[in-house]
Amino acid sequence: MKKIVFLLAAAVVSACGSPSESGNNRDSVSAGDMAAATRQSEVDTNVNDIGTNRNAGAPASGSFEKGAELISSSDCLSCHKEKIKIIGPAYVDVAKKYEASDKNIDMLARKIIEGGSGVWGDIPMTPHPSISQADAKEMVRYILSLK
Repeated sequence: MKKIVFLLAAAVVSACGSPSESGNNRDSVSAGDMAAATRQSEVDTNVNDIGTNRNAGAPASGSFEKGAELISSSDCLSCHKEKIKIIGPAYVDVAKKYEASDKNIDMLARKIIEGGSGVWGDIPMTPHPSISQADAKEMVRYILSLK
């Protein structure tokens, strides 16, 4: 069991790293990178035209579309999916847990940027310092709109 947790943690670290950290050397692909690529390709099969994993035909949330687009252009879908837990919680579960208040939006945006652990299990969420506070808030608003 400890080996599985360790391998999942290694996959998370490699999957959630920024593009500048992972480089473009295609000749040296780690097992974690392969696992992340496999998970991403599984997620991609459920992605619609705006890049989110909303069901085809489901209306976009209008004012939350920017958040959906930011999520689709980041590495979030490597670990999260709208309705199914992958490595991190499903977005709908986050929306169920947190009210869409300014306080929660600020707190969750900070977690996206700084990372976090313990709320959803033992596997930590890696930090994403390259995401701006404003963009992180847009992402959170979209996630919390999925109730």
